[in-house]
Amino acid sequence: MPFKICVIGCGGIAFQMHGHAYKKYAALHDDTILSACCDTDQKKASDFREQFGFRKSYTDFREMLKNEKPDAVCLNAPVPLTAVLSCEILRLGFPLILEKPPGRNREETLAITAAAGKIIHQVAFNRRFIPVLDYMVKELRSQYKPEEIQSIGCEFFRVNRKDPDYSTTAIHGIDTVRYAAGADYREIDFFYREMPETGNGCADFFLQGEFCSGAFAQLRFCPVTGVRFERITVNTADSTFLALLPYGDSCDSPGKFLHYKNDKLVREITGEEICGSTEIYMTNGFYMEDAAFFDAVKAGRQPESNLQSGLQSVEIADCIRRREKKYFRG
Repeated sequence: MPFKICVIGCGGIAFQMHGHAYKKYAALHDDTILSACCDTDQKKASDFREQFGFRKSYTDFREMLKNEKPDAVCLNAPVPLTAVLSCEILRLGFPLILEKPPGRNREETLAITAAAGKIIHQVAFNRRFIPVLDYMVKELRSQYKPEEIQSIGCEFFRVNRKDPDYSTTAIHGIDTVRYAAGADYREIDFFYREMPETGNGCADFFLQGEFCSGAFAQLRFCPVTGVRFERITVNTADSTFLALLPYGDSCDSPGKFLHYKNDKLVREITGEEICGSTEIYMTNGFYMEDAAFFDAVKAGRQPESNLQSGLQSVEIADCIRRREKKYFRG
């Protein structure tokens, strides 16, 4: 039986990253059909269909799902629309991969979870699938237990990102550090440096906290700086692991992993070496993310990156949005 994929949302992230991933997956899997794509902008839908090899394009996702009856649905929607669209798609019974954040707060995320029930779904916490980060986590977990991690640091720097709600990007760092730690946050203190000169609520965010494993966390999110990068540091008693993530075509692309032990470099490998490609959609983990979902649907199993696994990350990002000072694990 053919495996039919439908896509809802043909905007920037779909064109830049996901479209290439869908096309590659279909090329590598003979059973896969790129059935249809949909966008309220007819030209975007048509252009996406032509560029990535989908059979049909629509402007009404309900009509598309009714006609195509896909095995998997990929939702690339703006943050304000993610929850309501996800709930409707899941209630119709279609396996779904949805963009982060899976809801802007705990309530929206729980609503999507309720709609999903036992339906296979995956949240696109993209950094979990970046080859450099995946490599670091596997190395870390093969050598140390979560309680042996002393501290984890995270830095997300951007250039001229003056949008008022940077929490929807910060959630990537929050989730990545939690994923690397292999544990939930126990508590977090938040510090803010507001930038009223930008005129729209932009701020730097600084988070200090502790994981349930005992590891200490320190995260810095600075949207208005002189450079773009995302970097993760993990310390144990004798080792330091560094992941320079390839955010887009930033200074650290295609990414790099380094492991130091007792002040000696024991491992250094680039994102290109890990995934065998310099294509951004590969080094940035978009192919791995989408392929993981499609493979899970075919196997009939729930992916690890599901709604429940992302709930705490949503709660903490919402604390930033509301400028909270303290978070305690419920």
